[in-house]
Amino acid sequence: MKKVILFSATLVALTLMAFTGKKIHVDTYKVDTKLSSLEWFAEKVNGKHNGTIMLSGGEIKNDHGNFTGSFAIDMNTIANTDLKDNGSREKLEKHLKSADFFDAEKYPKSTFVIISVTPITVAKAGGFTHTVKGNLTIKDKTNEITFDAVVKMEANTFTCAGAAIVDRSKFNVKYGSKTFFESIGDKMIYDEFTLKFKVVAVRIN
Repeated sequence: MKKVILFSATLVALTLMAFTGKKIHVDTYKVDTKLSSLEWFAEKVNGKHNGTIMLSGGEIKNDHGNFTGSFAIDMNTIANTDLKDNGSREKLEKHLKSADFFDAEKYPKSTFVIISVTPITVAKAGGFTHTVKGNLTIKDKTNEITFDAVVKMEANTFTCAGAAIVDRSKFNVKYGSKTFFESIGDKMIYDEFTLKFKVVAVRIN
């Protein structure tokens, strides 16, 4: 009799959830901006540069293996790390933040919104576990990007690490781009640059 009552109660609860639209508990993780890192790597015809940029916040939700979430990137934190001369480094950083490139004063924040996180079933070089698809917004221009990453869930911590290739011309970043200036010659800066990342988020519920 007790088993019948328990079964009935469970059936009623499930039915109520179906009609009310309520879901079983969803875990929420808040991005730790101090533990997370974001590096950029860009090349031109006669050289290359690299540096860092910081996440300003973000949140991940795990609904029983279905991941959603978004991240905010502080464009005013663009920094160069390969130039040793302080003057040259500061000049490059100022230029990258200017209207020639990312116009950080007008567009201080870029965002990445997750569309899907799909497990990789066939082993790939690099030990990647998931393929991530999402919408990247820079300078109010939004484009979908896809990349592989290593996703780990350990205790109360979510970690996602990998690298994404971004085509800056799709975000109206024109300076030195052959897409916009065909006769630019050896002053060309390649449109594609790499963002290497490690996002660490801590469970808050």
